[in-house]
Amino acid sequence: MKPVAADRWCATYDDDLLTAVRVALADVPAGAALGVALSAGADSAMLALHAARVAADTGRHLHCFHIHHGLQASADEWLNQAHRLAGLIGVSCHSRRVRVDAQGTGMEAAARAARYAALADLAAQAGVGHVLLAHHQDDQAETVLLRLLRGAGPLGLGAMAPVMRRDDLLYLRPWLDQPRSHILQAADRFAAISGWQPVHDPSNRDARYARGAVRADLAPVLDGRWPAWRRTLARHARQARELEQWALDAVREDWPRLDPDADGLGFSLASWRLLPASRQAPVLRFWLRSQGLRMPTEARLDAWLKQLREVHALGHDRQVRLRHESHWIVVQKGRVLLVPETSSKPS
Repeated sequence: MKPVAADRWCATYDDDLLTAVRVALADVPAGAALGVALSAGADSAMLALHAARVAADTGRHLHCFHIHHGLQASADEWLNQAHRLAGLIGVSCHSRRVRVDAQGTGMEAAARAARYAALADLAAQAGVGHVLLAHHQDDQAETVLLRLLRGAGPLGLGAMAPVMRRDDLLYLRPWLDQPRSHILQAADRFAAISGWQPVHDPSNRDARYARGAVRADLAPVLDGRWPAWRRTLARHARQARELEQWALDAVREDWPRLDPDADGLGFSLASWRLLPASRQAPVLRFWLRSQGLRMPTEARLDAWLKQLREVHALGHDRQVRLRHESHWIVVQKGRVLLVPETSSKPS
């Protein structure tokens, strides 16, 4: 039997959005608890709404997770709106306040790292192994464009994956092929019926941030000249992921030859250097991705390759210390290691 709360909003659902959520959850075990990352913006609110309907239809329990970054004056109101929405759609909502330390990484990267850490903590407490994220076709197109401008390379253009493993969680992005216009239309219908309004994050269009600059300055130009650019770039992302899968299969054959640690945090430098040069960079990308880290730019990766190829195999002449997001890549006793960032550099 469906909860009464789920039936109240039947006029607001979008069939394509519902179908996409059902497809994304098809491989999730029946009865498994699910989570939705809920910022209380229109995108995540509509994902929570549609996921609640699918969860009700399939007998799954849904949790909403809200992360309070404290970066905006209205952050407390966003938290309240998240809990109000969860109450309206009849699901539980868990929130967590985090402190964002942008020292050395930049605000966007620091906030993202804090958010994922808090989501993992909340999911563990709620017994959730799958968390839905509301990224959509517009987000995907922006990501492809930003990676292209940053020189991430052809495999990096795969951008956001529909399924991502991080911190022992599976993150699902069911709406990467759905235009945001459909989501906003559903949000308008929901607001008209419920009176609930989504929050608006001013940083989303703040040109001081790369993605905000794309939205505020570049997107209007592209809309005027190439109105289908978002759909086109999202298609490029799908094609790049197919190429990436082919490359990944090859890398998986190389990885066991590098004498990797059981936790995947380290491998043999000497074994890596025996690989053909064309296969060394893909192995590094595979390694970082397996630990839930973002891909470096081509320029940064080239610099890493140079240092790793030149450093003494036993690391006696000098040690490599390469910072990447919240980690250090180091060479110690002939092994390449990924070390979480601490208050000081690794010894």
